[in-house]
Amino acid sequence: MGDRERTGLGRPEAAVDARRSAPHVARNAGAIAEVLRDVLPERGLVLEVASGTGEHVLHFAREFPELTFQPSDPNPPALASIAAWREEAGLENLLPPIALDAREDRWPVERADAILCINMVHISPWAATEGLMRGAGRLLANGAPLYLYGAYRRAGVPTAPSNEAFDASLRASDPEWGVRALEDVAAEAGKHGLALERVTAMPANNLSLLFRKRQGPDAKRAPSVSASAALRLGA
Repeated sequence: MGDRERTGLGRPEAAVDARRSAPHVARNAGAIAEVLRDVLPERGLVLEVASGTGEHVLHFAREFPELTFQPSDPNPPALASIAAWREEAGLENLLPPIALDAREDRWPVERADAILCINMVHISPWAATEGLMRGAGRLLANGAPLYLYGAYRRAGVPTAPSNEAFDASLRASDPEWGVRALEDVAAEAGKHGLALERVTAMPANNLSLLFRKRQGPDAKRAPSVSASAALRLGA
């Protein structure tokens, strides 16, 4: 904050730095961006739901300069953090953040060429995931991607001890939070025409989930599983 100190009559001695920082972003942003290279369109509008501190979307805006990124969050301090990071970076392809609650039936965005949602599903009520799928089904055109990242349970796959502990801590903070079953998330997505296309193992026992808006008989095809980005970067 020292570089933002101000002096002079009628002005505050120091401006408050609204930027927030989450340590995990530095550990996983690069690995996520590598997966997104095969997911995002060449051009268009990418909506990020639940942008949090704004550090992920800032990283992606730098990595994919041909795309326009729209960050969003329902939390005022998060919106202030996103705006502060954006102001400092001065990137033309990063739009001002908008207030968006995934649970709402009406979003302040009419369409998107891709939607990203990182680490929201487990740190929010299930209603937020329902709203996310409802909104993505409404905004995305046929074939457009919805990308999710986070910790998930999978049928027939032992849950890592770290994720079990994480789930317990989440539920202790809020009984409506918790590590979700991948199958439940995919089923909810399917209600809105979104098919799970690929599951990619990521660092620290997280997963990347790629859904696409589908219409027609191929909408429920089985997902493929890839570990291509599993340990490219430590988490």
